[in-house]
Amino acid sequence: MTPRRRVALVGVLALLVGYSLPSLGGWLLNVVWLRGQRFCDLSLPGTGLVCQPARELAAALYPLTMLGVLVVVVVAIWAAAVWCLRPVRDLAEPIAHVGPQNLGHRLRRPGRDEMARLSRAIDEMMERISAGYEGQRQFAANASHELRTPLAVQRTLIEVGMARTLTGEQLELLTSQLLQTNERNERLIEGLLTLSESDQGLRSRTPQRFDEIVASVLAGYQDRARAAGVTIESHLTPRVVAGERVLLERLVTNLVENAIKYNRPGGTLTVAVGGTPALTVVNTGQVVPAEAVAGLFEPFRRLAADRTGHGGGAGLGLAIARSITQAHDGIIAARPAESGGLRVEVRLPH
Repeated sequence: MTPRRRVALVGVLALLVGYSLPSLGGWLLNVVWLRGQRFCDLSLPGTGLVCQPARELAAALYPLTMLGVLVVVVVAIWAAAVWCLRPVRDLAEPIAHVGPQNLGHRLRRPGRDEMARLSRAIDEMMERISAGYEGQRQFAANASHELRTPLAVQRTLIEVGMARTLTGEQLELLTSQLLQTNERNERLIEGLLTLSESDQGLRSRTPQRFDEIVASVLAGYQDRARAAGVTIESHLTPRVVAGERVLLERLVTNLVENAIKYNRPGGTLTVAVGGTPALTVVNTGQVVPAEAVAGLFEPFRRLAADRTGHGGGAGLGLAIARSITQAHDGIIAARPAESGGLRVEVRLPH
């Protein structure tokens, strides 16, 4: 029997019992004393000596009878409630054994009743938890790999320096390579911390002039863009966004830095701030296949498989941008630009 029918049946029975409870005790006493009452109605000599105490005893027993009936009803209601909740108890047992070791377990309860819908909702929740758990595991594996490679390079360089006497030029080259590798590790760790912070959500929301934030970031990247042979074009209109300034600055910084890094000499970087979308960043870099765009927002994902190139990037720029956008209740999307490169649009609530 489905939970709905169980509850309906118990409710009807409780309604009937509650309606008849006031007269149930009196009915029981009438059954017990019916014959004695007929004897008392005969008004025979001496019946008063027997009937009067009997009537007083019946009046005294009435509250006790009602109490007994109430106890029986409470016990019956308790048993009915346990019976109604039995499907929930049967469902709780397999859920209690679910853990990280068996996240693939599913209830798959057939039917269309409430318990079947609850089971399907739990299965869908388990799908999301399993996907998140697998994503975290893959993220940890990728982070370990990203850290292992430069650490191995550092160790090799140190061993080479200790194995033989180096000239001044060789020592300078070795020191420079060690410094570059160490800087890459610092950027990777900083990116991981920022990604973790943005995944936890915002601590506060205050109105921020988004156009002023973008203008400040672009001003800081003018020299780097000039050195890379990239021309920056900006179209900034006043726009207020509720959020954290530090994270919004990091969002714009990552998009601008990527757009410069993966641009071509003589190319352009166009940045616009408006209503919808709130931010648009377009560069003129290499052609990006449409099927590869979605993967660029995953941590440590690049167009090329090389983990040590690309100017020391850790492959976290777009992943951090997506996390910060989601923390601000926004949407970030990208598509290949018409003349090569990438067009990134960030939509934020007003």
